[in-house]
Amino acid sequence: MSDNEEQVQQTQHAFLVAWGQFAREIGLVEGIQAVKLKQKNYHHAPQTKVLEFLVAILSGLKQLQEISLAAHPLDKDQAVAEAWGQPAWADYSGVSRTLSSLSWEEAHAIVGVLERVSQPFLEAELELIRSQGKRVGIDGDLTGIPVSNTSKTYPNAAFGHMDDEIQLGYQASVVSLLSPTYGRLWLSGAHHPGDTVSSTQADALILAAEARTGLRPMRRTDLLERRIAEHAKSLEAVLERLKTQQKSCEVAQQRLKQAQEQAIERLKELESVEQTYQARKRQERPTSQLALLRKRCQATQRRCKSRERACQTAQRKLTKTQARLALLQSELDALRQRLERFKQDNAANTNPIEAEFRLDAGFGAYHNIALLVEMGYEVYTKPHGHKVTQALRNKAQEPAAWTRVGDNAEMIAWSDLQLKGCPYPLDVALERFYTGKTLKHSALCHFGNDLATQDLPTWFNHYNSRQIIEAGIKESKQVFYLHRIKVRSEPAIFLQERMVLFAANFIRWATLWLAELAQPEENALDVRKLGVKRQVQVAAHVSAQVIRNSEGMLLKFSEHSAFAGKVLHLPGGDHPPHHKQKF
Repeated sequence: MSDNEEQVQQTQHAFLVAWGQFAREIGLVEGIQAVKLKQKNYHHAPQTKVLEFLVAILSGLKQLQEISLAAHPLDKDQAVAEAWGQPAWADYSGVSRTLSSLSWEEAHAIVGVLERVSQPFLEAELELIRSQGKRVGIDGDLTGIPVSNTSKTYPNAAFGHMDDEIQLGYQASVVSLLSPTYGRLWLSGAHHPGDTVSSTQADALILAAEARTGLRPMRRTDLLERRIAEHAKSLEAVLERLKTQQKSCEVAQQRLKQAQEQAIERLKELESVEQTYQARKRQERPTSQLALLRKRCQATQRRCKSRERACQTAQRKLTKTQARLALLQSELDALRQRLERFKQDNAANTNPIEAEFRLDAGFGAYHNIALLVEMGYEVYTKPHGHKVTQALRNKAQEPAAWTRVGDNAEMIAWSDLQLKGCPYPLDVALERFYTGKTLKHSALCHFGNDLATQDLPTWFNHYNSRQIIEAGIKESKQVFYLHRIKVRSEPAIFLQERMVLFAANFIRWATLWLAELAQPEENALDVRKLGVKRQVQVAAHVSAQVIRNSEGMLLKFSEHSAFAGKVLHLPGGDHPPHHKQKF
């Protein structure tokens, strides 16, 4: 590196400097600065404070106040501010005020920038997947973000299941892409109250994934048409039952009316005979006309009550069938609308993909499985609830061979099994696990072209590799502290959630970029050997000299840092960008 016109600065956050250069390369800084925020500009622009919030997330700060109160405050690191194209950073209180004032429109505009910056990387990865002849793999999940159960300052927080407990907070539904280059890339995330449950979010996850990738498989309209035909037959059967029950109800009402009329007549006759007996001062005997007439009146009253109960039973059946008919009609209308929409999707889909979706049991309700099937996906999931597992355990008691699929796991499977309530036959497997002396069971479901039942170890391992999204959720909480909400405004909470997902992607992209810039020097830092956690928790907090000249920039790590003696080359301000966006 030339010594001509060198500028030297000190930083306590070396990789934040490197990431700032990368952020400018890809147009992130320019994009955030172009967002219009309806806030006054005093010492620092509101866009600067939004960028500072992102940098705080990238550095893994647990609390917003650590921007100013940490051992090495971020807001005092001028080298980081300049690397991110800012004259200086604001105090954490200023960042907090800016975030609290964000509207939903402004938060979505900022997230829009993050998505536009991400798009070239996603498109490149999708193109690589397809060029390799691979299926696009997508995982979805719902993760809880709890707050204090006694708190009243988090807007629209609600109690729900989080970490196997009932807690107050929010839910984030997230979707990730299996990436041959980066392992995992987040596609999208949505913000929900804490009482949101997985089974209601499958449709939204699929549509969010398709919106981000711009790709989708061909819809299975043939299956949907057959389902609609079967549904129509069920509807006709219910209509016939309704007609029969309407007739039964009419007959029951007529019989009740006849009994009531007869009861009135006999009561009048009884009153008349009683008056005659009283006038003649006759005594009522057990076999007298009056006694016999009184018994007939009592019998008539009992008949009225019996026919009234019969009428109520007929009406209950009719009401139940009417509700069933309304539900079936509503479902049929929705399926027909879905079919029309899917036909339009297929007509406009000139570049269809093969894709699979993996979801956990929370999403495994039959209506969600059917939707994924009809949308054209290869589906891997677990059934919702324990009834299927118990039914399969009973079925597995028949003589059958179990296949070992793991150190303590075995499976047995059935292909094209028609489960009650599921519109389509599924490949279904029963797993059993030995944990010490305890034997546990669970079920797996699959639909698609894969011959899953013929290779149970592959099925077992493929579904369990869905742990990659669970590892991503764990990373978001343990590295970027997603579960430590740093703000109290809901638009800002949403922004924090999306920035955490973006930060995880951003570091993976930056790692490859830094590796490509590496020069063949003995003391060059090999960034590829540093995982995301170590980059955030160590590399973003080590001291270094930032040396600039006309040829570019050099990070020279201090002797007392974790990377003592190492250097990292970065481009200068005039370096041509690789993925820079226009805003």
